[in-house]
Parts: sequence; structure tokens; C-alpha cells
Amino acid sequence: MPSADRLAELVARDEPAIDLARACLLIAQDAYPGLDVDGYLGEIERLAARLRGRLPAAEDAEARIVALNEFLFADLGFTGNADNYYDPRNSYLNEVLDRRTGIPLTLSVLYMEVGRRIGLPLEGVSFPGHFLVRLQLRGALLVLDPFSGGEPQSEADLRARLRRVIPEGATGPVPLEQLPLEQFLEPAGKRQILARLLRNLKGIYRETDKPQRLLDVLNRMRVVAPEAHAELRERGLLYQRLECYRAALKDLTDYSALEPDAPDLEEVRARVLELSALCARLN
Repeated sequence: MPSADRLAELVARDEPAIDLARACLLIAQDAYPGLDVDGYLGEIERLAARLRGRLPAAEDAEARIVALNEFLFADLGFTGNADNYYDPRNSYLNEVLDRRTGIPLTLSVLYMEVGRRIGLPLEGVSFPGHFLVRLQLRGALLVLDPFSGGEPQSEADLRARLRRVIPEGATGPVPLEQLPLEQFLEPAGKRQILARLLRNLKGIYRETDKPQRLLDVLNRMRVVAPEAHAELRERGLLYQRLECYRAALKDLTDYSALEPDAPDLEEVRARVLELSALCARLN
């Protein structure tokens, strides 16, 4: 089965049944066609097995977090790639495992996947500007940053992060400092995580002008987040650029039907008319 079909089958499952690591590796197959998905999943299993061998059965969650941090970041040397943050390899889980470096999102995926295998029900957090991980502990919420070695985040740390990415006055009549942090710390679903991963790649490939890679990402986004109609518009415009006129016509026509109140509707309709005429001449 092609990897696109395998990803579609995977994300169609109920949220708890989605294998997040497998889905990330299926996305990576676009850039690495020969990628051994099961081999990399086996590597994650082996890492978790090594760590489990160090853990006494009675150790509590806090002790397991300490052991996880020491194992991944001190012993194995996983680290955030601050020097070359926008290298696309940082967004592919196979490369993160091979190179032991990545961005907040992919390091968090690895952190959650290894953590889950040692009994830690870690959850992702789509915090503004920087993906984090959370763990519910006896009524308290522990927030961790795998990009910085699994460092716990205090309330002051989190509010400082918000100030860096949310402009002053953007929160309306309620000052940013008075907004409850809880609204920014909701757990991210697995489809949300995959969509954020794809948006990262989309931004990289758009910025570096790699249209074929961008098309691969947009195709995956349509599988992971079919409700994201803006991706349909962007794919249609990209198809037009690549001279795939019939595919462009279909995407932009579908976008017009799905988003009748879109602010760019007149521009899109003009392109649809242009593409319709062009396709008619190609017949």
C-alpha cells in the first residue's frame, strides 16, 4: 500500500488508536522514499527497552521524568537544533533519531513516544510559538520543554514565552498577564500534532522555493486536515504554477464551493475562469 494510503488509513482511526510515530515516519517517506518505517519504530522500542531496564518498578512519575531526561538528553545527546532551526531534516522523525537533533515538535514526539513506553502518559501542547509536553500529576500540571532537555516550565517561564510571540494589545481588554495559562495548555490531539508538523514543512519549502516538496506536504495536509480549505487553495495555485492545469482547476473550484465567503473569492474565481478556458483549449 502506498504511504499516502497508509497515512489516510491511520488518521481515519479514533484519536487514541493513531500511532503518532508511525504517522510522522509515513510523512517522512515523501522526502525519503526508501525509509524503513518499521525499522525506525523498532529503534524507538529499543530505546524505551533500554530505559525500562534502568527503572525500578516502584519509581513514581517524577522519577521517571528525571530518568527519561537523563537518558535522552544526557546519555544519548538529543538536543534542540538552535543553530539550524529551519533545516527540514529537523521535522522528519527518522532524521531526528539519526542525527539526535530536531525542533520542539519532533523532539516532543520522540519524548512522548519513549515516555509512553515507560508508563508516562505524556501529552503534547501546541503552545504559541513553541511546542511543549505536559503531564498531569496528582492534580498539578507539569509542563516540560524537550527542546531544552526536558526542562520543567514555571508559570513565569510560560508567560515570558507568551510575551515573545503575542503582540501587546492583541488580547483585547484583558492584559496578557491576566489571561489564564490553562487556555494555552490544552492537550494537542494527534491529528493536530501532525498538522503542525506539516505546517512547519510547508513554511520551510515555501520559503526555500521547493515546489515539488511543497506539493508533497500539501497532499499530506489534505489527508491529515481535510477541513483546512486554505490548503486546497494553496495546492490549486501550486498546481497552476507547475502547469497541472486540470488539477489546479479542480482544487480552486472546490475551494470556491467550500468557502463562498472567502475574502479572496473574486481572485480565485478569476483564476477558475482562466483555467477553464485553458483546459478547454487543451482538449
